[in-house]
Amino acid sequence: MAKSRGHIAAEQWFKQKNWKWAAFQKEAAAAYLAGKSGIVNAPTGSGKTYSLWIPILIRYINSLSGSPSKKSKGLQILWVTPLRALSKDLFRNMEMAALEMNLTLRVGIRTGDTGTRERASQKKQMPEALLITPESLHILFAQKNSSEVFKNLHTVVVDEWHELMGSKRGTQTELALARLRSINPALQTWGISATIGNLEEAKQVLLGMRFNAEDSVIIKANTDKKILVESIIPEKVETLPWAGYMGIRLVDKVVEIVNRSQTTLIFTNTRSQTEIWYRTIIEKYPEFAGIMALHHASLDREIRDWVEEALHEERLKLVICTASLDLGVDFRPVDTVIQVGSPKSIARFIQRAGRSGHRPGVASKIYFCPTNALELIEAVSLRDGVDKQIIEDRPPVIHAFDVLAQWMITLAVGEGFEEKQLYEEVRNCYGYQLINRQEWEWLLGYITTGSPSLTVYDEYKKVEHLNGRYVVSSRRTAHRHLLSMGTIVSDTALKVKFQHGKYLGSVEESFVTRMKAGDVFFFAGMSVEFVRIHEMTVTVKKAEGKKGFLVRWAGGRMPLSSQLSAFIRDRLSDAIENPLKERELAKLKPLLALQNELSLIPQTSELLIEQCETREGHHIFIFPFEGRLVHEGMSIILAYRISKLSPITFSVAMNDYGFELLSDQYVDMEKIMAQTDLFSMDHLVDDIYQSVNATEMAKRKFREIAAIAGLMFQGYPGKYMKTRQLQASTSLLFTVMSKYEDNNLLIKQAYQEVLTYQLEEVRMRTALARIATQKIIIKKTKKPTPFSFPIMVDRLREQLTSEKLEDRVRKMINQYSNAD
Repeated sequence: MAKSRGHIAAEQWFKQKNWKWAAFQKEAAAAYLAGKSGIVNAPTGSGKTYSLWIPILIRYINSLSGSPSKKSKGLQILWVTPLRALSKDLFRNMEMAALEMNLTLRVGIRTGDTGTRERASQKKQMPEALLITPESLHILFAQKNSSEVFKNLHTVVVDEWHELMGSKRGTQTELALARLRSINPALQTWGISATIGNLEEAKQVLLGMRFNAEDSVIIKANTDKKILVESIIPEKVETLPWAGYMGIRLVDKVVEIVNRSQTTLIFTNTRSQTEIWYRTIIEKYPEFAGIMALHHASLDREIRDWVEEALHEERLKLVICTASLDLGVDFRPVDTVIQVGSPKSIARFIQRAGRSGHRPGVASKIYFCPTNALELIEAVSLRDGVDKQIIEDRPPVIHAFDVLAQWMITLAVGEGFEEKQLYEEVRNCYGYQLINRQEWEWLLGYITTGSPSLTVYDEYKKVEHLNGRYVVSSRRTAHRHLLSMGTIVSDTALKVKFQHGKYLGSVEESFVTRMKAGDVFFFAGMSVEFVRIHEMTVTVKKAEGKKGFLVRWAGGRMPLSSQLSAFIRDRLSDAIENPLKERELAKLKPLLALQNELSLIPQTSELLIEQCETREGHHIFIFPFEGRLVHEGMSIILAYRISKLSPITFSVAMNDYGFELLSDQYVDMEKIMAQTDLFSMDHLVDDIYQSVNATEMAKRKFREIAAIAGLMFQGYPGKYMKTRQLQASTSLLFTVMSKYEDNNLLIKQAYQEVLTYQLEEVRMRTALARIATQKIIIKKTKKPTPFSFPIMVDRLREQLTSEKLEDRVRKMINQYSNAD
């Protein structure tokens, strides 16, 4: 069979680059050119982008029919990316391939960073291929001519689909794809994914409920991407460990690794940690000035662009970053990655490892730097997961009514919608396949008149039903909606700029409103002095000295994945039965020996409960090793169930290994366990709702839901509502709606999100089922053990500054180490 012009051009291009088509790239190209849709699943750095971009170019070349200057048909390809940072790198690679094949195909970018001039140009004439984020894609649907814009679209590629799918941004993408399929029934849809366990489900979510399975495929790369994992072992390990004490004390060992490498990325789990590590290294090793940089989401776009360019051009030896560099950005000079602290997920660890050796056939090298002694157990477990290629599932979001309400208003701002057609579109989405007419009618009522308790307020009457279509005719309503679109809700952000005008990034209102003139804080790797706040902008000037506040950003800690939890339980059990062969566990031998001496190390068939008394009161420590979110829910339930037997008040604390119930009264756990099944799954949800915390948690969730659903307008640029105003307003709305509406979908969603995401109800049920088969061992100890001590410190962390916490912990260590 003769090869097409496109195939010949692609093969010549590969030959010029001295590259070879990988088997999975050829397979993906054949499937795409045969009209199929699906997912390409391949390791980071193996050439996933070209597996779809090259066949798209082949199709484009073949469509020219001998006329390279053929007039553009407008937008034909959408390439959806989860991060703005990815679009620039993708643009470079995609445009290079098109230019080197002498094609006139234009590649454009549409993100929140796209300037007004470029947007205006795109409005006149769209490029053939457009790189876009889910939020910017929704904004295109808010235009009056969206059907015209998308009429010639034949392909959508969703990059890093695993990252989007488990979030409301994935739901945004689902809804947009459903509408695009209505405009173009023959639309080909492809996802690109590196680290995901539930591939079949991921394909179903991407393609919708009515897609013909015979027309879809999963292309898996068989490339053997080697990942080398090595732990940075501390000289000394505390037998009473606490979270965070060890990390920067290993800075010398970290810098040794950096000096042996060409370019290194240090990944931390929080923006505050990036600032701490930058500050620590630059103070101890000033020679890194100019060859080291920071990269996190709160830095100004211009700064992040400079860092990315400098990495590409090999001008930087070290970049300290967060998840802002987790995904698909191609930095070939990077040969080493260091992970500071446990990433809490095998998939995330593999993803970050893939930032090094970002080329087919090149091994990725990642070092693990523990921030406390017990994380050495996680280090061994992470290596087990990598070796066994255990990848966590990414469960999709179900029934996000706030996102759906926002989408309905978006379409009404644009061309409007006919409700029966949209209802069928929405039901084709995996996340809304079970939506019923009653729920749909409630949403229609919500966008047109507000929820039943708000019908008297004109502010909530956003959409009108005119001539059979739902439309927004108010320019003010449309403008406010466009300013509020998106699913990422956080504390109000204030821009930070020098007096002479250069922007550094943004900090949250809750941090900066405590500042007074002259206060110094560390941000963007430098000391800055607070001058004033004016119109949502914090003005600063450079400061000297080493003392100052560290910027803190809101956001929960990452939860331990269920797969990693299982590895940790197995490893602890092995520590009893088998010699400690791994370097990490050998280093932990004194700590594990002390734990066994004071209490015990539970086997997988056992649940350990410890009780002890200190000056603070009576402590109950329970160790399911199931992750902090599950432990948060379990601690609430157990505190409630114990209080039903006898009036008592507990304060709770938790980490990834266990949780604490602290009271001023002694609790006889053996007697209680004989009276009732504390870990029963009976009436689980009722018991959560009966606890005091469930309503408060739902109120906090409701603030995010209200913002996404358009219930709360957060203000115009430069005139945002203060966070405390938003919290007070949403709290009042929550109370009114809860009291007067039995079927308010947004209130129900708030409670459901607490159960699903904050307390991980499904995983909690699995843990309780496992506990039901375990032997429960209650140990009364004279002092806190190596397992319980970190939980006590985590409780104090919420009450004390870093300096005061360290002083307090040292006193506690001396006290408990010297106790009999």
